[in-house]
Amino acid sequence: MINNKLAISFDIDDTLIVPSIATGLDIDTPNYETIAVYKYFQNQGYYMILWSGSGTDWAKRWGEKLGLQPDEIRVKEKSDDVDIAFDDCEVDLAKVNIRVKRFNNSISRKDWNINKK
Repeated sequence: MINNKLAISFDIDDTLIVPSIATGLDIDTPNYETIAVYKYFQNQGYYMILWSGSGTDWAKRWGEKLGLQPDEIRVKEKSDDVDIAFDDCEVDLAKVNIRVKRFNNSISRKDWNINKK
């Protein structure tokens, strides 16, 4: 909990956005289903966190592009003050960890992760 509110975190890559490598398009696209979940929690008044293994600049850029207005942006890492974490991988980052569906999981993200802009 942060400021007496449940703290809910969302990862960026493969959670709030679908990488171009997974769609075959030339740009990364919003994952509207997960964004709707984010907005549900935000509308309930929870403390919203965006984070990414790619760093705070990446999380901030996508938060702005998606119009999410989080309470905080931070580096993705295990944190005792985060109640629920949404991610596309099996993680242990919060008290409760929820794995979201990953599109085209058989496609490697390695090259995309190295070259993303």
